[in-house]
Amino acid sequence: MTEKTWRKRTLGGKPLRPETLMMGYGYDPALSEGSLKPPLFSTSTFVFKSAEDGKNFFAALQGRRPLGPNEEPGLVYSRFNNPNLEVLEDRLAIWDHAESALAFASGMAAISTVLWAYLRPGDVVLQSQPIYGGAETLIDKILSEFGIRQVGFFVEDGVEAMREAAEQAKNLGRVGMIYIETPANPTNGLVDIAAARALSEELATSDGRRPPVVVDNTMLGPVFSSPLDHGGDIVVTSLTKYVGGHSDLIAGGASGSKAMMLPVRRMRSTLGAMLDPHTAWLLMRSLETLKLRMEASARGALRVAEFLRDHPKIDNVWFLDFLPKDHPDRPVHERQNQSAGSTFSFEVAGGEKEAFALLDRLQVIKLAVSLGGTETLASHPAAMTHSGMPAPELKKLGITPALIRISIGVEDPDDLILDLKQALEGV
Repeated sequence: MTEKTWRKRTLGGKPLRPETLMMGYGYDPALSEGSLKPPLFSTSTFVFKSAEDGKNFFAALQGRRPLGPNEEPGLVYSRFNNPNLEVLEDRLAIWDHAESALAFASGMAAISTVLWAYLRPGDVVLQSQPIYGGAETLIDKILSEFGIRQVGFFVEDGVEAMREAAEQAKNLGRVGMIYIETPANPTNGLVDIAAARALSEELATSDGRRPPVVVDNTMLGPVFSSPLDHGGDIVVTSLTKYVGGHSDLIAGGASGSKAMMLPVRRMRSTLGAMLDPHTAWLLMRSLETLKLRMEASARGALRVAEFLRDHPKIDNVWFLDFLPKDHPDRPVHERQNQSAGSTFSFEVAGGEKEAFALLDRLQVIKLAVSLGGTETLASHPAAMTHSGMPAPELKKLGITPALIRISIGVEDPDDLILDLKQALEGV
């Protein structure tokens, strides 16, 4: 079976760029009555041409029959595969520079399924801190009930802190995974992915097994960061954010090599954590404008960050392009990231009272806990997304009562600056 022409990624021997491939890769209009866009396949199950086909499809799906070169498993049931899901995953893999991608019902469904696929009782998770609150709860509170322990290292303390934490983790049991979020939410602290991969290889057991390096790439998304290129084994992303981009859906993704994704695919099929066809269809729409939206938001974010940096009522702006040349994270940023992105944090002079005063006076910018949408959102991490963390830990992480996280959308940046300026007048 040869690769279909509609699935090719080159033209005249030249690779096509992701933004071009989003318009048609993985989809053949001839298979859907000539429809320019993939129809919504809202079906729970699929009809076999024959009993023998059904037998072969299930044998391939359950791994009893190896697939041939470029052969795909037949459509069986939407918990396993669906045309909308398959086209979406083909396109997500392109953005993530991956062999294989899987889509999930939420970002936490993606994270949870990856962790359940690779961790077993007695294992230890070596993780960066801070990470997304839902992931922190899963690792610290839920997995601990199953005999899986956690050892963390603070992102701001660099590679040495990661190595020291690894020594501590080794004394507790088998290091089953290195889980990192970079940039960190909400501090924009960076983890050196290549250093994490080197550490993973040092932790390999005598049979060659090593802890996979799992990277949460939600804060920059697949346009501005490619963790697999720097040594990550699996990249997880909340597709709710930049990829969905319109604050109207919930989804998650995980990408990696076919071998790394095989246990994750098996676990997803078993748990039923896959994405539904309608949301997959919406995400395909969003992928067509992903780069345009993210680049526009990043340009606006720079303008807004510069305004805040120069305002007398703002103490600090945690924007990656503002890292001093001699800062230890500067070379990591320049090596790993293609942009500072459009989500960053800043501290209002004073504390919670002053931060709340600013947030309550905003008129254009919305007060909500998410990021990566077309609209600009602001939130207060210490009182909202990270409020479950102990005060001493928040302080060590730099998540102060004065800190505000802002995600810049696609509005005119001059209007956003005007809104922030009038809000700051009441602080």
